[in-house]
Amino acid sequence: MAIQAGRIRILKDVPPRDDGRYVLYLLQQANRAHNNPALELAIEEANRLGLPVLACFGLLDGANGFPEANARHYAFLLQGLADAAAGLAARGIGFCLRKASPAEIAIELADAAALLVLDRGYLAIQKRWYGEILAGVETRIVQVEGDVVVPVEVVSGKHEYAARTLRPKLHKHLDDYVAPLAARKVKHRAGSGLPACEVDIADPEAVLAGMTLDRVVAPVRRFTGGETEARRRLAAYLAGPFADYGSDRNRPEAGAASHMSPYLHFGQISPVEIVLAVRAAKTGGQEDRAAYVEEVVVRRELAMNHVEYTEGYDDYARAVPEWARKTLAEQADDPRPQTYTEAELAEGRTHDIYWNAAQAEMRETGYMHNHLRMYWGKKILEWSPSPEEGFRRTLRLNNRYFLDGRDANSFTNVAWVYGLHDRPWARRKIFGTVRYQSENSLRKFDAKAYLKTVDALCRAEAKGST
Repeated sequence: MAIQAGRIRILKDVPPRDDGRYVLYLLQQANRAHNNPALELAIEEANRLGLPVLACFGLLDGANGFPEANARHYAFLLQGLADAAAGLAARGIGFCLRKASPAEIAIELADAAALLVLDRGYLAIQKRWYGEILAGVETRIVQVEGDVVVPVEVVSGKHEYAARTLRPKLHKHLDDYVAPLAARKVKHRAGSGLPACEVDIADPEAVLAGMTLDRVVAPVRRFTGGETEARRRLAAYLAGPFADYGSDRNRPEAGAASHMSPYLHFGQISPVEIVLAVRAAKTGGQEDRAAYVEEVVVRRELAMNHVEYTEGYDDYARAVPEWARKTLAEQADDPRPQTYTEAELAEGRTHDIYWNAAQAEMRETGYMHNHLRMYWGKKILEWSPSPEEGFRRTLRLNNRYFLDGRDANSFTNVAWVYGLHDRPWARRKIFGTVRYQSENSLRKFDAKAYLKTVDALCRAEAKGST
């Protein structure tokens, strides 16, 4: 099937270079060798031009590392890149990994390319890379959307107020974009004459050991990176826990979550592949399918809409709506029943054992159930000296410990805690009319069973570090 026209943007509309040695694909957001629209378009173009495909990746390191990324994030990324590199090689596609920014490696290798294909991300740093590439590359540049089901601009040309305003616009296009992507046959396999890797990704642990980065937050055993592992997890999930997703999705102890968010964040699985698999699942009913699609498509792509149309999505004054900032400011001097330092929050040293358990799950394993993420964030607002400081703390903790931190969903979910994509509620101390979440929300699931689950997860992580 042809790649949907809405996924494709021509960023530099000039003819491909006649003397190009390869078609270059900057594999940066979509870190996978299959179900990748940008890669498949690169193969199509290379086949048409009689050239091989060279995929490249710029590995940020040291002082130029990705903002807030640490050893936990990089270990998962490198595992995924090793898997992607093996998949590319099996398809006859070259791969070049260098310690450089994505813009630097793309500009350098584009000198010998007939054309350059980019995938797409929505964060400000990614947009900056695309701007640098556009300014520094003279050949044809094509960008292909593969990180969302329906491209953001196809759904809406403005910042959407809430999921209820985005949902009907998105569903109008959903069936057009939820379609299998056939793997194109590579007609001209990559040979030895292409630029070589400067980093041997076959041993991701060795690559990680040679990097200069924050190692205080260590890699986790709970999750292994890569599209192979993502696909294995998805299949196992759909064969079992998915059958109860509709009824159990808000119960952290029930095991109904798919844990796809880290793999989606690093582009190691396609959201379209997930939706197709969910629709074809032999377990689960219509309620389960509808609830899952709501999360992986509507809620996730609402976050993409937010970061695309919000300059300063990581800044309290610009990310949080005016009504919410106003009401929080009106209550800013209210006495807090408890306040904690950021270090105390990070270490889970509060009076709330359930909050501490959620923090421990995040700190030790890189993940926290969505239902608890809401409670976790609301309590940081309640326990911080000001809403502005609470916002900064929530975002820093989120981005530091979560495997899927530093993501459009991260910035959007943190802003939601402070009123984004929500409406005013009954006024109360500290929160004003911003939604409050009390300890009563813990009664909706077996909180004591959750404590036991977290204890077992943390023990497993500690065992791996000895």
